[in-house]
Amino acid sequence: MTEYPLKPETRAQLEKVSVATLCTVMYKRGLRNQVIQDVHPLSRKGKNMVGPAFTLRYMPAREDRNQLVEFRNPKHPQRHAVEMCPAGHVMVMDSRKSAYAASAGDILISRLMARGVAGVVTDGGFRDAMNIAELDIPAYHNRPASLTNLTTNEAIDINVPVGCGDAPVFPGDILVGDDDSIIVIPAHLADEAAEEATAMTDYEDFVLTRVNAGASIIGLYPATDKSNLDDFEKWRAERDAK
Repeated sequence: MTEYPLKPETRAQLEKVSVATLCTVMYKRGLRNQVIQDVHPLSRKGKNMVGPAFTLRYMPAREDRNQLVEFRNPKHPQRHAVEMCPAGHVMVMDSRKSAYAASAGDILISRLMARGVAGVVTDGGFRDAMNIAELDIPAYHNRPASLTNLTTNEAIDINVPVGCGDAPVFPGDILVGDDDSIIVIPAHLADEAAEEATAMTDYEDFVLTRVNAGASIIGLYPATDKSNLDDFEKWRAERDAK
């Protein structure tokens, strides 16, 4: 598989655009199911989570394979994935959309934070969610879950294609999470998506200034009246000159 490293300038652009805007960018390219469903931030962090995906897949637990003694195994996939996830990446856990039992707790998330991981996402739940919310790492889940993941899930595969909240996630895809939700951008589209979303965001900022000043949205949003595009270019030039 071709690798597409995340450029620093692309990361910087993606940190400043909304998931909603990126969703429109993906929709224009025929990709309609890239938003991870029913997953929310534990707390606001003040900027977007951005990073390539590093995945962990869970499967339904079988009782004889999932006793507490399993956690003593240093190669246990859950523990091993925490120590393998590269700095700057987002750890994405396919927990079968089940928040009945936890995907991880505050100790493992703290370890990810200490290793420089950019964020953590599960379509299941976290235990110790109140503690994770206070950590300086973006974390997204369905809802709090106190039971150990061994109760219903077995960590089985590391860094393989997964489904998380009905979205397809391939290792290396770019995750962008804001205070609303998370989108998965195929790695080969990241640069152009960041450029287009940045331009769209600039125009939407202009639109808000006009709407707040009493302008009608007809011809303005979308820009079907060319005079609005001319006004936008003047507005952007003046803004950038400041």
